[in-house]
Amino acid sequence: MTPAQQALSEYAPFPEPPALILDYIAARSAEDSVVDGPAPWDIGSLPAELLTPAHPWLDAVCRWLNQTYAWQPQDVIPPCWEKHQHLGYEVAALAFARADAHEAAGSTVIWHEQYERFLARMNRMLGKAGDECRVGRHQPRPARFQLDAWPPPGATEKAGASDGSAS
Repeated sequence: MTPAQQALSEYAPFPEPPALILDYIAARSAEDSVVDGPAPWDIGSLPAELLTPAHPWLDAVCRWLNQTYAWQPQDVIPPCWEKHQHLGYEVAALAFARADAHEAAGSTVIWHEQYERFLARMNRMLGKAGDECRVGRHQPRPARFQLDAWPPPGATEKAGASDGSAS
């Protein structure tokens, strides 16, 4: 084996989705499907029995992406990715899209473009806090003080009803 062939043989394969997730996808995709559950990448809507195997798989996907593609510090997905909701949703979508993308070479190119856009969104959303997160010092959501200014759901209707301004 040549040195180049040896190097290529050491590439890590993309992590396989858990069997339970694959079974769920197959059940949703079947023409005569009776499964009417959420899309598997909509992790906020998944039942616990699917979240349990999804988390370690998505974590393995993040590790694979970092090992395979993260040549610059800003390209590293932080180890606290699941504490950032936007990253959880994005990683899930990217992971499922990659599985679909490898059906055709052109789709694989598009997936790589999606990955570049993912990195841009990740870095924009994490901002300066991303540097701390990437070295294992999780930073909470910087916009939390702005989000705390929002009244609880339904509070504006109740306030309008109590002051007589509700119609």
